[in-house]
Amino acid sequence: MKETAELRNIITKRGTLEILIPLCCSTDPVRYIASRKSKKGFSSKTLTTRLKELEKNGILNRQSFNEIPPRVEYRLTPKGQELESIINLLQWMRK
Repeated sequence: MKETAELRNIITKRGTLEILIPLCCSTDPVRYIASRKSKKGFSSKTLTTRLKELEKNGILNRQSFNEIPPRVEYRLTPKGQELESIINLLQWMRK
């Protein structure tokens, strides 16, 4: 029950859906830099905080590459993929 409440709390935070929707609509990973550029209206700090929360709760998988410039990609975990129908419903409700 605690995990469900925590998950609900994370998903409803500002910016979380904007992060998750592109991941739900594609099988391709999303790069941090692309995510940051497309998220107008909230700061890089907010984006970084949400990504860390989603990773900590097993919704996102973060993969960093030892390249110059650094490259970081995010994918939904199997747990995150289970949220796809909920995210689609929330996206529909926002419309």
